[in-house]
Amino acid sequence: MTVSDNELYILGIESSCDETAAAVVSGDKRILSNVIYSQINEHKQFNGVVPEIAARSHLEKIDLVVQKALDDAGIEISDLDAVAGTCGPGLIGGVIVGATFAKGISLAADIPFIAVNHIEAHALTVRLTEDNVEFPYLLLLASGGHCQICIVYSTDNFEVIGRTLDDSVGESFDKVAKMLDLGYPGGPRVEKWAENGDDQRFEFPHPLCNKNSMDFSFSGLKTAVRILAERIFSDNNTNQDQAKSDICAGFQQTVAEILAYKMNLAFEYCKKKQIIPNAAVIAGGVAANKRIRNSLQLLCDKYKTRFAVPPIPLCTDNGAMIAWMGIEKFRKMQFTTLDFQPRPRWPLGL
Repeated sequence: MTVSDNELYILGIESSCDETAAAVVSGDKRILSNVIYSQINEHKQFNGVVPEIAARSHLEKIDLVVQKALDDAGIEISDLDAVAGTCGPGLIGGVIVGATFAKGISLAADIPFIAVNHIEAHALTVRLTEDNVEFPYLLLLASGGHCQICIVYSTDNFEVIGRTLDDSVGESFDKVAKMLDLGYPGGPRVEKWAENGDDQRFEFPHPLCNKNSMDFSFSGLKTAVRILAERIFSDNNTNQDQAKSDICAGFQQTVAEILAYKMNLAFEYCKKKQIIPNAAVIAGGVAANKRIRNSLQLLCDKYKTRFAVPPIPLCTDNGAMIAWMGIEKFRKMQFTTLDFQPRPRWPLGL
């Protein structure tokens, strides 16, 4: 099956958490549409995602989101060359909704179905948004459900050299926001409050940063925030809002330092193994945090390595990254049979 890049159109469908998303992307890297329905209003009263509510919302919205993606792109289903759908990892109820809808389009339109690993899609988004990001490259994958460092050798070859031993970095941001009653979603709220904070007022631990290990641990950091918050907010003489800002600033700064420390070890690992990364990439929702991006930019400057990161709207979950992963797989003729089962867990490269 040979299709020129400017005539290759793939629909991507994403439903792994709390965004129902669909997009059409062309082989020559044009994002023809990128529609996202956010479920923030459904979940904010719970300060977190409720899986049952998420799945029901996906079911209610997915047909409207997909149709709008096609309309915005100005194409019909008959113009598509393939449909790609997130099949994991994620909240299994939502994953099933999106994967089943994508399979239905594949069957009805008689076009290939491509099962996409949501995390691999995050890892490869930078190849859609940036020019000349070739393999291998060093990747920090930081999101609400994942935190790991990989060397990306190809579209389906990932060497994981560091991973979280407990909580993900994105989950830590969400939990800190909940402790401080900042609202949902947590990551953007913590970053906003940190703008007016003193990141040196409070000292937080840097778990596993006294070891030559690229693995992460954030549970101790979260506990330190909780203990501090309980002490500070029990004192009626404390300026509560300023304390919240200072905690957010200190927490955010600590996370940035931890991530930079681990990525520094990753650069040294590559040097030892005589691997020359084409770039250093951060992907996932946490990549939207400007303080963390700046910290990693400084590290890349030190190693004289290109720092590549997707635009902020494509750091969080979206259909364009799924469509692009579909294009990467389409070029290798890596199609999926319709009996493929969605997976709540799906490690990179498997």
